[in-house]
Amino acid sequence: MNITLHINGKEQPVECRAGEMLTDVLRRSGYAEVKRGCDTGNCGACTVLVDGAPVLSCSYLAVRADGREITTIQGLAEEAKKFAEFLTAEGADQCGFCAPGFALTVLSMKEELSDPDEAEIRHYLAGNLCRCSGYEGQIRAIKKYLEAKHAQ
Repeated sequence: MNITLHINGKEQPVECRAGEMLTDVLRRSGYAEVKRGCDTGNCGACTVLVDGAPVLSCSYLAVRADGREITTIQGLAEEAKKFAEFLTAEGADQCGFCAPGFALTVLSMKEELSDPDEAEIRHYLAGNLCRCSGYEGQIRAIKKYLEAKHAQ
């Protein structure tokens, strides 16, 4: 089946098989930054934005994305780089495997929640797992990043 995705601002016709997940279609189309983690929708490594909202692409049927706006970390590279500076400053930069999905979730949260408290941040990030950290540095970085963005 042929579908059309709008990936990082570019229209791209792709072929997908019945029941194929968005992760597979994106990776086959050259978007290797979309990570394959658990394939069960539990780890968040495969997170992409669909029409601005984070989705777990390993459990999202590709055909559902037909005609929709898909954003990978490449599509928000400049803002992700700014967020990464906050992570580094807090000593929360780790192996990087979960980083694309984690960063996209944080960037989406920034757009959706105006001034989240720590409980709201933790709730929003509940589907993003990191095996390298205890999340404390990441939470500090997110708070400082959001405060800096709010001050602008």
